[in-house]
Amino acid sequence: MYYWYRFFTYLFYPFAPIYLYFRKIKKKEDPIRYKEKLSKINIKREEGFLIWFHVASIGEAMSILPLIDSCIKEKNIDTILVTSITNSSSKILEKKFKNNPKINHQFLPLDIISFINKFLEHWKPDLSILIESEIWPNLILKISEKKIPLILINARITKKSFTRWKFITNFAKKIFGKFDLCIASNQESENFLKILGSKNVKNYGNLKYSSIKNNLKKEMNLNFLNEIKSRKIWCAASTHPSEEIMCANAHLKIKKNFENVLTIIIPRHIDRIKKINEELSKLNINVALSTELDKVNKKTDVILVNSYGEAIKFYNISKYVFLGKSLVRSLVKDGGQNPIEPARLGCKILHGPYVSNFAEIYDHLKTLKITKEINDYKHLGQSLVDEFKLDEPKNLETGQKIENYGQNILNNVFNELKKYINNYR
Repeated sequence: MYYWYRFFTYLFYPFAPIYLYFRKIKKKEDPIRYKEKLSKINIKREEGFLIWFHVASIGEAMSILPLIDSCIKEKNIDTILVTSITNSSSKILEKKFKNNPKINHQFLPLDIISFINKFLEHWKPDLSILIESEIWPNLILKISEKKIPLILINARITKKSFTRWKFITNFAKKIFGKFDLCIASNQESENFLKILGSKNVKNYGNLKYSSIKNNLKKEMNLNFLNEIKSRKIWCAASTHPSEEIMCANAHLKIKKNFENVLTIIIPRHIDRIKKINEELSKLNINVALSTELDKVNKKTDVILVNSYGEAIKFYNISKYVFLGKSLVRSLVKDGGQNPIEPARLGCKILHGPYVSNFAEIYDHLKTLKITKEINDYKHLGQSLVDEFKLDEPKNLETGQKIENYGQNILNNVFNELKKYINNYR
């Protein structure tokens, strides 16, 4: 099987620049940095121990930020390289670490042998760490050939992906057997990893429960906070097409009971902001952008968040958060969004029925009585009306329990990494 995979990636090699160029035209790639995926590297590799993390997109990037912070404080780590695939993840990482000389970011090259060789020869990582389900065969086998320690953390193997891997059992064992350590995110993934050939598997829990410490009060404009302090606030986060309209209709329903309601909408992809704004305007909804909070007044219905990495600030001022990619049947395969961050801040979580990708986390939060499943925008609107009538305080005690749980997971994972770091020294 690997022979055929390598053969087809070899055939694709001459077309890779064309492929990326057309993706750039479609604004799916960074217009300047997209050649990094062809292994065009413009950053010098500094001397000393280099630890390398690879994530796919925003969700994975957010999950390892606390781990990266721990690595920054580790004196035996000289350089941290973070690679990603999507534009949105790169923006999150650049914003978080732009002033830290210890950290470099670049896009991961396409999984083509010549690109991978060039990448590894340049960076020469002393420890390689892949996140969740980032399984790239050429990359993994080349890392193994170069005898670079390789770890898969927060490993996630769903029943669906396990079934696919089982069809190519020998290939799977060839790939998963190359990991020196796999740290599973849950019991199911632990079991699947062992069956697929992983030799050293541990399970400390989902790293997404860990969190970054933030001074939220300093980050939010005080004039804005004074302007909204008497309003009923809720947040709709990680929304996808058609969910914004549902949330807007829920807002109008709430407004019949509470004139001072303020809805915050955080789209999953901010390149849709213009279209969303136009759709909301058709409903005679007064919209302000998050980059213009000084324009928010009593007449503002909706704050539309138009920059990445801002969600936590708005969770902090909201008691109730609806999480998107969960209410539209066409998104059933995508299976919802991660609810841990707002739960940590004491928010009650509302979500649609399609949350299969985070079922384990939602089941856990359900036992803590901080989630509620809703069926449509009418149900969402009425549920929020009921919550606003109760006017209960944020569940900060439960939020603290979640934070402590996440910190324990983070400590265990980092201690595993330190074993490899200390061996180098």
